[in-house]
Formats: sequence, structure tokens, C-alpha cells
Amino acid sequence: MSGRPTPHLPSQGAELGTAAPFSPQLGDLAADTAKDGRVGVVVTLPGEGGATYHLRPPGGGPEWSAPADASTLEPVPARPTHATLLVTDPVYDPRAKQGSVAILVHHEDGGRSEAALILTSADLERLHTQTGRMLGDSERSPGEAP
Repeated sequence: MSGRPTPHLPSQGAELGTAAPFSPQLGDLAADTAKDGRVGVVVTLPGEGGATYHLRPPGGGPEWSAPADASTLEPVPARPTHATLLVTDPVYDPRAKQGSVAILVHHEDGGRSEAALILTSADLERLHTQTGRMLGDSERSPGEAP
């Protein structure tokens, strides 16, 4: 997770993974585990014209209810948009026959999180070939035939 509040989760005061319970507020996106993880926008809170949470699909559609204790509701994290390499040394594990490079995952809310990209020997060979081709292409001047 990005560790900061997200525009679509205005009520999130704590980073996910902590003991803080999820208490959705109006406008939050929530996944309802009782509805196979269906995602909805909270449109009514318990006690504000109803005894349950009311959710509606983000693009519109029929509303549904969720328990007032929010026991079936989970926050919807911001989606990753892309990843970039961190400036660290890669690590190769000969026993596992795989390498690891540190990456920074960028999220649609502007947040970032660090992760590891794990590559098998075959992945490393393919990546070497592909990056070699990209480097060759970048060294050619525009309009020059390959």
C-alpha cells in the first residue's frame, strides 16, 4: 500500500494491514465479501436514513445493503500504474536459480511502494535480449533503418 490516504478512501486513517477496523464513509469504495467482492460506492451510512450501509456500483446500477458493523466490507486499494527500478544492486540466488531487483511500484493515487521483481534464469535471459534490443534502437538516429 501507499501508506497515505487515497482519494477514493477518504476515511482511511491508517495504513492497510494494521488493526484499525475499516469504517467506510460516504463516497468510499468498498468491496463486499458477501457479494463475491463486488465493489460499490457507499451512498448511505447506518443511522442516516437506514440501519445498514447502502452501496451502488461505481458506474451506477441497483443499490445493495451491507451489515451496519461493516463486517463484510473491505477497503479497495489504489491500483498500481507502473513500476520503476530502484538504484540498488541486484541479487542472484544460485540455489533457487533466480534473481531479484528492487522496484518502486507507483499507484494511481500518487502513492508508491517498494517491491522485489523476481526473475528466473529464463526471465533474465529474455530481459537481457529485450533490453539489448531497446538499447540498440535508442542508439540509432531517427529515420535510420534498423
